[in-house]
Amino acid sequence: MKTTFSLIIIFLLIGCGAEADNQHTNDITLKDAFSESFLMGTALNSRQIFGEDRRGQQLAIREFNAVTAENVMKWEQIHPEPEGYNFGAADAMIDLAEENSMFVVGHTLVWHSQTPRWVFYDDEGELLSRDALIERMRDHIHTVVGRYKGRVHGWDVVNEAIVDDGSMRDTYWYRIIGKDYLVKAFQFAHEADPDAELYYNDYSLENPSKREGTVRLVEYLIENEAPITGIGTQGHFSLDWPDLREIERTITDFSALGLDVMVTELDIDVLPQAWEYMGADISVNYELNEELNPYSDGLPGAVEKQLADRYRDIFEIYLRHRDKISRVTFWGVTDGDSWKNNWPVRGRTNYPLLFDREWQPKPAYHAIIELALEIPVE
Repeated sequence: MKTTFSLIIIFLLIGCGAEADNQHTNDITLKDAFSESFLMGTALNSRQIFGEDRRGQQLAIREFNAVTAENVMKWEQIHPEPEGYNFGAADAMIDLAEENSMFVVGHTLVWHSQTPRWVFYDDEGELLSRDALIERMRDHIHTVVGRYKGRVHGWDVVNEAIVDDGSMRDTYWYRIIGKDYLVKAFQFAHEADPDAELYYNDYSLENPSKREGTVRLVEYLIENEAPITGIGTQGHFSLDWPDLREIERTITDFSALGLDVMVTELDIDVLPQAWEYMGADISVNYELNEELNPYSDGLPGAVEKQLADRYRDIFEIYLRHRDKISRVTFWGVTDGDSWKNNWPVRGRTNYPLLFDREWQPKPAYHAIIELALEIPVE
């Protein structure tokens, strides 16, 4: 437990680092500030994994104690050909994480997107049978999870199986195998590594209808003895969506099912909406225009403050429910790394994370650290 004395020491440390933008390496880090609440994670891209972006790599090591591969463990990259696996980048990320005592999340085993077409078709170009696709899934999961047994601590086993109205997404997995493809995916992952944590991961769970549908799905998995241990709510938010009450409701509803809750892909979009939909379907794209890219030369101070306030409000909820949340992972290290620069409109300049394009902490970074230190752990 955090004592009054240790809090005084921490505040003194912060005072010594008042020149935050220039001397932030002397400040308390995110992983320090939240050490008694939950893990603080980030997603690494291949340039950071291999040290090409050395500053980004070192920033991630300094600030975070959990890492997720942004792309290099997705099926299209790790298993691009039927008989060929590409483990180089994943191996390098796990080596880096182990050298720095970081919790490792594998992302993702079964998904409708970023999965090669060959996965679902036979040599004659016909869709696979149910049994054949189950066997292909089993082989992939056993190979990937088995390779990293004991080294990857948790897996996003199935990603984004529910749509906004709460129904099942019509994917090849669902169409060919049926709803129990999720049960089998969890079973195969558990067979390959019985000690790994196993998660279902999805976005827009703050949308009540999608959340309710996902609760039903998780209840189905539990009833069918799928070894699920946690739910990942991605946390792709904006300055005014979702309502804070829905963020809190998502945490409490899934925790009530007896699962760990994780925030797995947190970012906050500061740009105008391209359209009314607030999800994260990466197949959607819109054309660039000036109205949708208003901050190409930098984020105005007023919007920077909005972002900091929004992060603080959200982290107040996370800290209030720290007994239910095991990890909060940001989807990228710096603003320049973020997928939000190119989705849903390619070529925009977005500012959704805690560090800017020069690897420096933003006001939002200091806001949530200050918040963590204001609220004692009981």
